[in-house]
Amino acid sequence: MAVITGGSSGIGAALADVLGRRGWKCALLARGEERLRETAERVGAEWQVCDVGDRADVERVALAVTARHPRIDLLVNNAGVAAGADFLAADAEAMERVVRINYLGSVWTFRAFLPALEAAAPSDVINVVSVAGTTAYPPSGPYSAAKHAQLAFSRATAAQLARRRIRVHAVLPGFVETPGFPQRGRLPPVLAWTVVEPERVARAIAGLIGSRRREIFVPWWYRPLGMVEGVFPSLVASALARGNYRPAA
Repeated sequence: MAVITGGSSGIGAALADVLGRRGWKCALLARGEERLRETAERVGAEWQVCDVGDRADVERVALAVTARHPRIDLLVNNAGVAAGADFLAADAEAMERVVRINYLGSVWTFRAFLPALEAAAPSDVINVVSVAGTTAYPPSGPYSAAKHAQLAFSRATAAQLARRRIRVHAVLPGFVETPGFPQRGRLPPVLAWTVVEPERVARAIAGLIGSRRREIFVPWWYRPLGMVEGVFPSLVASALARGNYRPAA
């Protein structure tokens, strides 16, 4: 049994389709009931309305799902939102929202389903992070900060839960065209080639199930971006400081 958050569209819906064709039973979680129900019916999955940014809601839904399925073989923390502004321009509510959903949502969901993951061990948890989890771009500061936190959480739990036979993986996609992140309409034409479809990320996620690989980038050539910033943070910061960014509102 697989549980997928953010399962109503984009990467989550594409993954449900891939897993369904491979014989998996899936439970899709998302906030919007109409689109969630339509996706679940299309791929033959269960569904449950859930706001992963609300810890009480996550715990309620986890109890309902695990009552039907005490053993969860796969949990995919995919739910995410954009912050829409930088640290200086974003309002406090938007910044809190992106942290609650993109970071804490993974924490609450993982904790709520942990007993069922242990019951099914060996099992897998796959956190859909982002290249933004390894690089910091000023106009996307709040989003990047939340994704950095999610990646650190993924790495910590990968080490902590290995002896419990729970494999924790992080997937770091670059630009992906989804309803929540319409990249092609925002990027300059010269960068259009860097955008990938959700199905490509979904296939990469499915390929991690049962493996020992802890982190992958989709596409793979995004990896050097994080490596450069990790090794030469001052150099990258100096280069980014030359950007002509929009002033705070």
